[in-house]
Amino acid sequence: MFKGRGAQIQVKNKFLKQEYVTEHIEGLDEPLIENSATQYIPTFPKTIVNKVTSPDVGMDYSLNPYQGCEHGCIYCYARNSHEYWGYGVGLDFERVILVKQNAVQLLEKHLQNPRWNVKPIVLSGNTDCYQPIERKLKITRSLLEVFLKYKHPVGMITKNVTVLRDLDIVGPLADLNLIGFNFSLTTLDEKVRRKLEPRTATSKAKLAAIKKLTDRGVPVNIMIGPVIPGLNDHEIPDIMSAAAEAGAYGAGHTMVRLNGQIGIIFEQWIKDAFPDRAEKVLNQIKEAHNGTLNDSRFGTRMSGEGRIVESISRHIALSRAKYFKGPKPPKLRTDLFLRTNKGQMGLF
Repeated sequence: MFKGRGAQIQVKNKFLKQEYVTEHIEGLDEPLIENSATQYIPTFPKTIVNKVTSPDVGMDYSLNPYQGCEHGCIYCYARNSHEYWGYGVGLDFERVILVKQNAVQLLEKHLQNPRWNVKPIVLSGNTDCYQPIERKLKITRSLLEVFLKYKHPVGMITKNVTVLRDLDIVGPLADLNLIGFNFSLTTLDEKVRRKLEPRTATSKAKLAAIKKLTDRGVPVNIMIGPVIPGLNDHEIPDIMSAAAEAGAYGAGHTMVRLNGQIGIIFEQWIKDAFPDRAEKVLNQIKEAHNGTLNDSRFGTRMSGEGRIVESISRHIALSRAKYFKGPKPPKLRTDLFLRTNKGQMGLF
C-alpha cells in the first residue's frame, strides 16, 4: 500500500516498447516497488499557452506550470497526458512531476506578441497549479504577477488552499474583474477525500479558503468534479449548501469519465478502497457512459447519459436553485490589457 497516493499500481505506457516490471518481490526489484518519493524534473518548453480545441471543456486557452500532479486524485483525466512524456498514468503521474522552469518568461513573451488576441488564459486546465511543490517554487505566484502587470484576464482552477498565500495578487485582479476562480469541492466526507484525492486540502480547509476569498471580493464558483455515482452523488445538496454559506456564487459539475488507462487504475482502486460498494459504483459509471468506463465522445463524456445521469442532473438543478439565488459576476474584462513589446516600460 502506497500511503498518501491515489493510484496503487503502475500501468503500461502504450507508447513505450520497453517497461519496468516486477517479476520477483524479493531482491533487486524491492526498492523499485517500494520507492514512493516524489521526483521533480526541470523542463524548459518552447511555449506555455495552449490553445484548447476540445469543444466541451469551457475554455479557449490554458497554462499549466506543472505536468503530473502530486494531489493524487484517482479520477483525474490529466493522467493520460503523462504518457506523452514517457511516464505512466498510475503512480508515475503522482510521483514524477515535471516543472516548467521558464513558464513566467514564456508567458510574458506570449503577452508581448502583437498578434495576441486577448482572451482569458486558465491556469490548471490540465494539472493543479497549486499542487504541493508550488509552496516552494512559487511559479504560479509569479505567473499571477505577470497577469496583474499586463492587466490580463486569468481563470483559475484548484483544490488547494495555497491560493490564500497569493491573496495580495488575486485580490487586486478581482478588483479589476480580471480573475475567475473555480474551487474544486468533490466531497465533504474526509474518509472519502483521503482516499479519493489524498494530498489535497481537507474539505473544512477548502470551505474556509472560499470564505476568505469571497470576503476579499474574489468571485468563487465551485466545481463538483467529478460526480461519481454511488460514491459522492448523495452529497450534492450538502456540498452546494456549504459552498453557498462560504460565499460561493455558483456551482458546476462534471460526471466521472475514466478515459484511456484511467479505468484500469480506478477499478483496482475502488475495489481496494471501498470493497463493499465497488461493483455498484463501477456498474453505475458504466450505465452513465453507454455501458463502458471509457467514454471519450465529445458532448457526452463530461455529462454522461441515461437514467442515472438524469436523476443526478435534476438533483443538481434543484440544489443550485435553492442555494445559489444571487447574480453571477460579469465576464472578465479584456479592455484593460496593456499591450506592449517593451515589457515593463510600456506601463508608464
